[in-house]
Amino acid sequence: MAYFAAVLARTEDGWDVSETELDSVESLADLADLAREAAQEDDSVLVFIEQEDAWFAIVRVDGEEDPRIFVSDGAAAARSSYGSVLTDELVEQAGESEFDDLDSLVAELDDEDSASEEEEDEDDGPAVGPGGVPVGPLGDSEILAEFGLAAKDLVDLSGEGAVPGDALAEIADALGCGEILEAVR
Repeated sequence: MAYFAAVLARTEDGWDVSETELDSVESLADLADLAREAAQEDDSVLVFIEQEDAWFAIVRVDGEEDPRIFVSDGAAAARSSYGSVLTDELVEQAGESEFDDLDSLVAELDDEDSASEEEEDEDDGPAVGPGGVPVGPLGDSEILAEFGLAAKDLVDLSGEGAVPGDALAEIADALGCGEILEAVR
């Protein structure tokens, strides 16, 4: 599947947007270094990553601070090479015990489903994808709040049926760099 990646560097005059290649990215540290190279002083840098029709991610780097990550669909991203770099980090940050609870929940749900067909319709918890990564939005939904995009709005752009490319375009519009992002696509 096709990937698109862009670096958005915050400057005094707005956002400087450039398309980037992720070929040399093997870890979150590599991605953070790529972002920091585009930064002016310690200004914020965002990396938009999109896998066509599957998921999108935003990584925010502020100076030497740890990167912040938001992924539109954790389970979908976990199935791709660049996405798994991000979801592996999010799972590690959350702590394995949180996801172990999801694994036991899935096992309990499987047992309940065998016992009664009626219980299939109940929503007993989040769906879980490969490696115990939850289906749906994952990570820091407040990642863009400082720039005027509320967490709820970001999560709404990540919901079922959302188109990753359209979502990133809406996010860029909210940040005031939609036309610039579109020009590098």
